[in-house]
Amino acid sequence: MTSTTTALPAIVTEHIAAVNAFDTERIAATFAPDAYVNDNRREIWGTDAIRAFLAKEFVGDRVTMKVREVVDHHGDIIVRAEYDGDYDKTGLPEPLIMTSYIALRDDRISSLTIIRNQPSPY
Repeated sequence: MTSTTTALPAIVTEHIAAVNAFDTERIAATFAPDAYVNDNRREIWGTDAIRAFLAKEFVGDRVTMKVREVVDHHGDIIVRAEYDGDYDKTGLPEPLIMTSYIALRDDRISSLTIIRNQPSPY
């Protein structure tokens, strides 16, 4: 790891606050127009598709994020957070820790990849 910090870039702080406020438009505003999200091996491209995804699967499921760790890796931000909400939790660990890999360009999120990582044997 390059560095670990508790300070988040302002746009990432806004993104997480908007997620926790269940505000679709506010979350969507944190993304660049040509951004993409990869969630659960699905690619969602552009703000219209991202907005529809967020409305259904974040705001609709009342997803919340509680940040546990932030890593700045050469300017890209890695956020490990405890996720909760009204989604189907069958087979998921408690608490559910997901890692968000965030690339920033021009003070907006240009890419967001959300992964439930597994322990590595290395």
